[in-house]
Amino acid sequence: MGILTGRHRMGTAALIMAGSVFLSRFMGLIRDKFISYYHGATVESDIYFTSFVIPDFLNYLLAGGYFSITLIPLLAEYFELDEQEGWRFLSAVLCWVAVVASLLTGVAWIAAPWLAKVAAPGFDAHSLGRLAHFLRIILPAQVFFLMGACLSGVLYMRRQFSVPALTPLVYNACIILGGWLMIDSGMEGFCWGVLGGAVVGSFLLPLLAVYSGGGMRLFPCFRHSGVRRFMLLALPLMIGQSIVVLDEQFVRIFGSLTGDGAVSLLNYARRIMQVPVGVVAQAAGVASYPFLAALVAKRETEQFNTTLNSALRNTMLIIVPLSAWMIAASEPTLRLIFQQGGFGAEQTLGATPLLQIMLAAVAFWGIQQIVGRAFYAHKDTVTPAVVGTVATVLALPAYWWFAKVLGAFGVALAGTCSVVLYTLMLSSVWRRRFGGDAFAGVSAALFKAVVLSLPAAAAAWWGVGRVALLFPESPLFGAFMALGVSGLLFCLVYAVVVRILAPDMLAPVTAVVRRKLRR
Repeated sequence: MGILTGRHRMGTAALIMAGSVFLSRFMGLIRDKFISYYHGATVESDIYFTSFVIPDFLNYLLAGGYFSITLIPLLAEYFELDEQEGWRFLSAVLCWVAVVASLLTGVAWIAAPWLAKVAAPGFDAHSLGRLAHFLRIILPAQVFFLMGACLSGVLYMRRQFSVPALTPLVYNACIILGGWLMIDSGMEGFCWGVLGGAVVGSFLLPLLAVYSGGGMRLFPCFRHSGVRRFMLLALPLMIGQSIVVLDEQFVRIFGSLTGDGAVSLLNYARRIMQVPVGVVAQAAGVASYPFLAALVAKRETEQFNTTLNSALRNTMLIIVPLSAWMIAASEPTLRLIFQQGGFGAEQTLGATPLLQIMLAAVAFWGIQQIVGRAFYAHKDTVTPAVVGTVATVLALPAYWWFAKVLGAFGVALAGTCSVVLYTLMLSSVWRRRFGGDAFAGVSAALFKAVVLSLPAAAAAWWGVGRVALLFPESPLFGAFMALGVSGLLFCLVYAVVVRILAPDMLAPVTAVVRRKLRR
């Protein structure tokens, strides 16, 4: 357990989180491959994916995704003053979280048939009945997610990143196991896997890590002045609903209006799009947040801006070329991962443009992941919540109209436009409030990365087309070869173009590599 509870520096933390997100996304793809093989893009898979709308919304309503963000500054403060006071504060938070989450989950469990109609207005009566059944299996998982998020906040405060990095892997493994054990029951086994993964991976594992990695002294407690401070920080995140967390739910809700299988196709495409977002942007944001929060606490503004600027520029340097190649290689990617069993060539072709339009916004996903945490480091949860809510309200008509006019592609397009809008709005507010030092050169780096990636993307696109002609009878092997050839062509052309036109762009990366090699 000592390996899992060791403390880490920012660079190591970023690598750990990047590795975790990559493996988690990979396991998520294996899970979806399992689903697509047996159920393809069908009503049954649509019901399963839609069954997360209400539980996820409940999680967002309780700011579950932001528990670590809101807890870390307060935990650090109380533990710094007095360790016993820190445990008293955490005990009070855990008790309130358990009670409130259990009550809301119970209400949602009873109201599942009605909530199913809200989550999927395009489903028929039979599908709504099965959706309500799935909801009642998944809903209790939220209690364990939320309590586990509190415990993970302690681990982040201690800069122990290994177990938080491991929890999504255990969670995904449980879902796959549940689906495999109950393969004859349709998608129900995956629902039980979600519940089991929440209990084991999201709650018990962090609980054991907190106990083993520095001691744990929790006890029943409902009264502590810090709970009010925590609520004031979390309340804007509960009231405000950002487009970046609701986009997945909008994909399912509005996707249900565009025909059978559309929700599944949108989900498969979005799953792949989230790989570069998670591996690059989310990992950078999660790893940098404790350090940004510490710099704010020390009032080291200049160092804060330097750190934030470095995170933004380095993220653009990696995420833009990666997403450009993935756009060019979207069809063979989908074909290799999903095209088997119940998922045929028609579904691959249907999902390809959805993935491509989603990938077009990956760079903006990266920026908002980091800028949002910069606000949280200043203990400002109000601004991202307000900006996110405004962007969401503006996006809703676009989702409805595009879904009606363009079908599933319109839903994907609305999501892309909404994320771009939210990122621009949030960045604009930051500039007005804190100045532009943290964004110095970021726009130029983004533009330069896009321009330099275009020739490489064109070469990769050409490679995909050539390989497709060579293996018409071997779709999976042909997809594998297309990815290899297109990736090689992209890297070669990109390296040559960068070497000729912008040799300074790779300087930050080469500097990091040299430092690691010296060690």
